[in-house]
Order: sequence, then C-alpha cells, then structure tokens
Amino acid sequence: MTEEAVFGRERLKRARYAVAAVFCVHGAVTSSFATRIPWIADHSGVGAGQLGLALAFPAIGASVAMPLAGAISHRFGARTSLRGLLVLWTLSLTLPALAPNLLTLCAALFVFGATAGMSDVAMNALGVEVENRLDKSIMSGLHGMWSAGALIGSAAGTVAAHLGSDARLHHALAAVALTVLGLIACQGVIDLRSAPGAQAPPRFALPPKSALVIGAIGFCAVFAEGASLDWSAVYLRDVLGSSPGVAAASTTAFALTMAVARLAGDRVVDRFGPVRTVRVGGVAATAGGALVVAAPHPALAMAGFALIGLGVAVVVPLAFAAAGRSGPNTSQAIAGVATITYTSGLIAPSAIGAVADATSLVVSFGVVTALAFGLVVGAGVLRDAGRVSAGARSEAQAPAVAKD
Repeated sequence: MTEEAVFGRERLKRARYAVAAVFCVHGAVTSSFATRIPWIADHSGVGAGQLGLALAFPAIGASVAMPLAGAISHRFGARTSLRGLLVLWTLSLTLPALAPNLLTLCAALFVFGATAGMSDVAMNALGVEVENRLDKSIMSGLHGMWSAGALIGSAAGTVAAHLGSDARLHHALAAVALTVLGLIACQGVIDLRSAPGAQAPPRFALPPKSALVIGAIGFCAVFAEGASLDWSAVYLRDVLGSSPGVAAASTTAFALTMAVARLAGDRVVDRFGPVRTVRVGGVAATAGGALVVAAPHPALAMAGFALIGLGVAVVVPLAFAAAGRSGPNTSQAIAGVATITYTSGLIAPSAIGAVADATSLVVSFGVVTALAFGLVVGAGVLRDAGRVSAGARSEAQAPAVAKD
C-alpha cells in the first residue's frame, strides 16, 4: 500500500471516530429530554392525554423536515450541513422546558423533532459513505454509539431529576456542553460536496421504491423495539405480577442488550453478511416474543425481552446502510427509511395499548412476535450488492470529497 493510500485510510478512520462521536451526541440529546418529560409536563400544565398529543409532534416534525436534509447537504456540503444541523438539534433541547402551555409545547417539540430528523439523516448519510470507503461494516457500531450516548444522557438526566433540579437549567447546561462536543466532532468528518454541475435534489420528494421496501424491514424492527421499551415494565407488573423494581430493571436490561449488540454487530455483519445476520436476528426476536407470551415467570419474560433486543439491534443500522446503497441519492433514500422507522416508533406504543385494551397485553406481544418473524421473511431485501465508494460512481450521481 502506498504512503498516500495509508494516509487516506488513516483519514477515513478518523472520520469514522468523528461520526461515531456525532452519533453519541445525538443520542445524549434524545435521552436528556426523555428523562425530564415529567417535569416538562408539570411545568406546561398538561395532563396525560395532552402530553400524549404533544409527544407526537417530534415524529411529525422529523417526518416533515427529513426530506430537506439532502438539499441542504447539496448546497452547503456535508460537513457544514452536519455542523449546522447538529447545533440546531443540540440547542433545541432547551425549548420544551421553556413551554408554558400545550400549544407552545407542541410547537417546541415540532422544532425539536425537525432538527433531530434532519441531523439524523445527515449523520447516517456520512456514516454510509465512510462505510463504503472503508469497505467494512460500521453502521451497527455507529448506532451502538448512539445508544451509548443515550445511556449517558439518561444517567445524567436521572441524577438531575433525583436532585430536583430545574429542567430549564439542566437542559441549558446540557445543550451548551453537547453543542461544544458536537462542533469538535464535526471537524473530523469527511467533507463531501456535490460534483460540479450536479443537479440539486428536490426539497421535498417521495422516497424511492427501494427505500420503501427496505423501510418495511426497519418498521418491523422499530415496532418491536418501541413496544418492548415502553411496555416491558408494564407487562412484567400487570401480567406477571413482578415488583416495580424488577419491572423497571427489564427496561434497563433491554436497552443495555441493544447497545451491546449494536457495538458488537459490525464484526458479525462482516463475517456473515447483512441478510444472514438479520434472518438469525429475526429468529432470535421471534423466539423472544414467543417466550414473553408464554412466560409463567418474570425471569423468563425478561429473557424474552433480552432476545427481542438482541434480535432487532442491528436491523435499523443495516436498513440505513442498504438504503444508502439503493440509489444515486443517498440522503433521499435514507430520509425515506428514517421516515418509516420514525412512524413505526410513533405508532408502536399506542398500537400496543389499543390491542391490549381490546384483548390483552399477551395478545399485543403476539403481534410483536409476528412482526419479528417478518424480519426472517424479509431479510433478503438487505442483500449487500457491494459497497461502492464515491470515486467509483459517476460524477453526475456521486458527491466528491473536498480537499482540506
């Protein structure tokens, strides 16, 4: 390998670590907000029903804004776009805690979700590009870093809530710290720019059909993930009669299983390929769902939830990676998959509740089990046709790397 090639490889490794840090910051913002939702609800004077309405607005904002990410990256370049969008996302953390009523809370959460979605698309597009250039799987690890950031933000938020701190002060301090960390991380990402004369992507466009098919797999995984995160503790308490402490521990165990599986997932994907990995993961998630449904004891149900987490952990990262390779417009395809997965995460908790009201929580997780089996059936859509670096694509389709 020539000295120039070695130097380029080292730059890509630094870019990988930089994008990983961005994922970590993104996850920390999300959980910093989530831990203070009770304080925010009390401050804005909203009840449970109104809070449920307000919490739909981050997903609405993300779905509306995510298609804009491609046009922004085309105009300003990937590094500048990611830097700007990430700063907007970290600073928007301060908005929900300032809302005095339902209307302003909905508006704040719309902005919060919009900036989250656009920065999400930008960082995933860069992650896919680095993965293609390194010619090795890194997307699972990047999403694992998001989970690690979420755990860090959650721990800090839990301490702040335990101390009874004002969420406005907590989120202001967190926003400043995460903005600084995000800006430092963005300095190391590769600076992709559109080739001269390349046509700008439309501001709003329907995702390509390939992204819709890939998104269906992501939908199944995120539905199982969201249902397990939001309902595992309730299931153990109401169905199996476990103590509140044991019930809460099931949620923590599920989140930890997801994080560990994602951090270790790239080696598995590189060895066995995305299709086999997702298919085996689907079998594990299906077995986990069946164990939850049939479990006579909390310990078995917790093992079932852990299997679900293990089985679905790498699906969304692989769906983003597959979307990024499914057509010439990486950001548009990733935005399409992200929109589908955000929608799944939005409807999963309420859908589980609706089925439980009509039947039982056991039947609800029968539905989760069926969707988990969908991963086994549909894994083939993630088939890796080969990672193609930007240099191997046509100039009309691929971005170029700007020289530093």
